[in-house]
Amino acid sequence: MSSRFLPIAPLAGALLLALCAPTHAAAAGDSAATSTATSADDSSTTAAAGTDTGTEGDGTTRLPKVLVEGQRRSIAPVRDLDGEALRANAPAVADTARLLEAVPGVWVNPAGGISGLPAIHGLADDRLRIRVDGADITASCPNHMNPPLSYLAPAQVARITVYPGVTPVSQGGDSIGGSIVVERAAPAFAAPGAGWQLDGRAGVYARSNGNARGADLDLHLASDRFSLRYTGSTARADNYRAGGDFKTFDATGRSGHTLPRDEVGASGYVVHQQHLDLAYAMGDHLLEARLGWQQIPHQDYPNQRMDMTDNRQRSVNLRYLGQFDWGRLEARAYRELLDHAMDFGPDKRYWYGASSGTGSPCAPVSMTCAAGMPMLTRSNTSAFSLEADIALAAADHLRLGAELRRYRLDDTWPPSGGMMGPGTFYNVVDGQRDRAAAYAEWEHRLAPAWTLEAGVRREQVRRNAGPVRGYDPTSNMMGAWQMRDAAAFNAADRRRSDGLWDASVILRQQAGAHLDIAYGLARKTRAPGLYEVYPWSTWAMAAIMNNFVGDGSGYIGNLALRPERATTASVTFDLHDPAGAWQLQATPYVTRVSDYIDAIQWDVASNAPRSVPVVGAFTVLKYVNQQARLYGLDLEAKRRLGDTAWGRFGLEGTLAWLHAENTATGDGLYNRMPGNARLRLTQRLGAWSNVLEVVGVARKDAVSRVRNELVTPGYGLVNLQLARQWQAWRLQLGVDNLFDRLYALPTGGAYLGQGTTMAINPPAPNPPRWGVQVPGPGRTVYAALSVSF
Repeated sequence: MSSRFLPIAPLAGALLLALCAPTHAAAAGDSAATSTATSADDSSTTAAAGTDTGTEGDGTTRLPKVLVEGQRRSIAPVRDLDGEALRANAPAVADTARLLEAVPGVWVNPAGGISGLPAIHGLADDRLRIRVDGADITASCPNHMNPPLSYLAPAQVARITVYPGVTPVSQGGDSIGGSIVVERAAPAFAAPGAGWQLDGRAGVYARSNGNARGADLDLHLASDRFSLRYTGSTARADNYRAGGDFKTFDATGRSGHTLPRDEVGASGYVVHQQHLDLAYAMGDHLLEARLGWQQIPHQDYPNQRMDMTDNRQRSVNLRYLGQFDWGRLEARAYRELLDHAMDFGPDKRYWYGASSGTGSPCAPVSMTCAAGMPMLTRSNTSAFSLEADIALAAADHLRLGAELRRYRLDDTWPPSGGMMGPGTFYNVVDGQRDRAAAYAEWEHRLAPAWTLEAGVRREQVRRNAGPVRGYDPTSNMMGAWQMRDAAAFNAADRRRSDGLWDASVILRQQAGAHLDIAYGLARKTRAPGLYEVYPWSTWAMAAIMNNFVGDGSGYIGNLALRPERATTASVTFDLHDPAGAWQLQATPYVTRVSDYIDAIQWDVASNAPRSVPVVGAFTVLKYVNQQARLYGLDLEAKRRLGDTAWGRFGLEGTLAWLHAENTATGDGLYNRMPGNARLRLTQRLGAWSNVLEVVGVARKDAVSRVRNELVTPGYGLVNLQLARQWQAWRLQLGVDNLFDRLYALPTGGAYLGQGTTMAINPPAPNPPRWGVQVPGPGRTVYAALSVSF
């Protein structure tokens, strides 16, 4: 037998034995199939009066009563990831967003190494509400290089809750695709009289592909009233390799620097994260302060023209949580400051102009010598929220909430020579996006087998931006049209105010011992973001720097954009064995979006829509409102196979299928994930926990023609994961893409990882060239070691 099959031979043989063996009942705590769609009976968990419950680590610390009583799971069909599910996958990824890939209907659109953009049912980025420790975080970058989940390392995540599609109004707002709630570890305290307790965790990992490595530390000191936790992490990686040659060029635009044809340029990164959490508990009340700091010295992007050269975020997150006779009250205040910088990284041409020739260093900086193209973004966010969960008669609940959020943005491009001068280019200045929201949500037991959750939300979103200017505000030379475009933008009324109404109705039916059904209907709205409205320049070189979808083209904002309005209906059928031996969930859904923000190709010279579209090349587009329809099916199944001499075996699988189209044009929606499935064979043998996974993705041929999106072929991957626990120590080993397959990432975007990326379509033989999709990583071997104390 070939040596490449040896690692999976024991699991394959054990699978045959497991399938032939009888199934033995297991304790409920060992179930391989635990329902992720909670019943109405589990919608809240209440500790006994006067007691503090819940344990963490080895049991030396516990959750305060107010936190345990505050735990609530909506009757909506949510997907939870915590505990073993997160711990098993964290060493295999540096990008926290990739922890979501196990959820059917959720996919991650790749970007930088730690900055993937989650998509739920084909709706991604700003169309989702993503909260980290209760705070909404906005990507402050024209390429959205710093999305919310980039501010947490995978090892720092304690729990992720996904609301796909139909979302309760308390969890939604200013979004149409769904919600993702990410939480770090809750504050925990020592038992009364136990004095100060110290516990923690430390871990290191390494991955072969891209020479990725990282470390994380978690230290926790607690008394019966005080909790202090420090978490820190660092990670770095070089460019990764694909499973084979995916391009026909080597040049990078830098003299003497070339890349092998299987190396994915601009895919390296360095990131440092630190958090300090303080908490004080007294009976039914909790005060908490969380301080965050992040620095990314560099993160390169294989599907963007620019690379991140610095990102510094500082945040303060304050919370009060109190339990009263009438229910629970939570108040939160959040403050964030961000400084972000971009320029051309080491794999992209840096020197431009006649004096640089084909990319050699030149001096002095002048009209014939340009040193890169620096772009600087600064933002600050202030937010406050208040939520009351009022206990009514007969186990009913009334939830009332209010939210305020103030966001400010400045995006300027200093002069650097050539046409980037003599002054500073104002992309967005004095950008403002302020939100005020209020909601009411009622949970009511209609009958023993029926529970209703209904809510309404009102939100006001106000936007504005200041006057702009180009590098040279007095010239339209060489087709830049900076004077024309800036004059038109500055003369326009830039102030906008949108009133948003959301409503949701979720009905849960316990149809029998083996079947639960959740019916959902929601109307959701989203106001356009600053980077959809205010980028004003039609100049191709400026427009291609305003792109957060990774398709290589340039984008122009539109002051006339209206809010997106979506209506979503879904039904979740949850078939399961009461003893936990098996489970099958199926969720068909449909979403119609009015005023969907798509794009049309734009003629720069006439400043009007193109009459003849550009085909087979990158182009300039302008955001416009159109119509869209998305529908699909999510399936998830789990089965306990049985106990054998080779261990306890389980089988898990997911399948997702989606159709998405622009009904105004008949075109496909960009970055639609084709049909995909995962099948996992799990094995537990003593202290070993092993997984053999097969991933299959169909061909993607329903593409966005207006963006010249590429068709991608289908592919299959095999992944292997082994884990061994020795009391406090845990060792994890794994191989992703075991057979080193070459494949294109269906939502990876256009490959722009090397070359003359300042030019929209550089003349041959200069890369980048339209027609190359970003590939997935080739074979990757990884190892992780952690210790808890």
